[in-house]
Amino acid sequence: MVQLSVNINKVALLRNSRGENYPHLVEFAKKCLDYGANGITVHPRPDERHIRYSDVYELSDVLKKYDKEFNVEGYPSPEFLKLMEEVRPSQCTLVPDKPNALTSDSGWDTRKNFSFLHEIITHLKHYGIRVSLFLNSDTELLRYAKKLKVNRIELYTGPYAKFFPYNPHLAIQPYIETAKLAEILEIEVNAGHDLNHENLSFFIKNIPNLKEVSIGHAIISQSLYWGLEETLKKFINCLKTS
Repeated sequence: MVQLSVNINKVALLRNSRGENYPHLVEFAKKCLDYGANGITVHPRPDERHIRYSDVYELSDVLKKYDKEFNVEGYPSPEFLKLMEEVRPSQCTLVPDKPNALTSDSGWDTRKNFSFLHEIITHLKHYGIRVSLFLNSDTELLRYAKKLKVNRIELYTGPYAKFFPYNPHLAIQPYIETAKLAEILEIEVNAGHDLNHENLSFFIKNIPNLKEVSIGHAIISQSLYWGLEETLKKFINCLKTS
């Protein structure tokens, strides 16, 4: 079954809005795991407007105790790389976001950034970290990812989610092509961004070689209506029935 990693950035954003430790980020992560999530995703940004670097250390200890996957996303700045060296998460997902980016909205240009990424990926793999590259559904850029010897790619699913309500088959076609080539190239596939309980099952049914989805905004938002436990049940059911 495709694994579900819950991105808890929005929980940290809510906590930080009051300057206290409520909701308690670590306890929330534990609840996600208790209710069936396979792992936790965080994306610390330079301004620490949601996830703080100190959170990453605390969460790392929790994920090790639970023996669950810890996925840390981020732009590979010197500070971020130092964090990865010290925490050594299960997976590091490299994103090309600028420091002031509101959210991730595009994948890497693996051709243009080849030399830069090659050095970073080699460095992270030296520490035993699985490396994933945030990538648009683009077969040419995927071929450069293969040359970079990356372990996985994470397909940026924003465009899929945007066009899904109008024409799901057309919306998913570029992702199918990219995932099929990834399977041939022996690169595993993750996916994330704007996936929700309405478009998730269709995506999973049609994408080969899919290992993991990372979902945050939709899960946290739906939890306001359904509660966390019921929300995770619904999302996990999408994975089971796909």
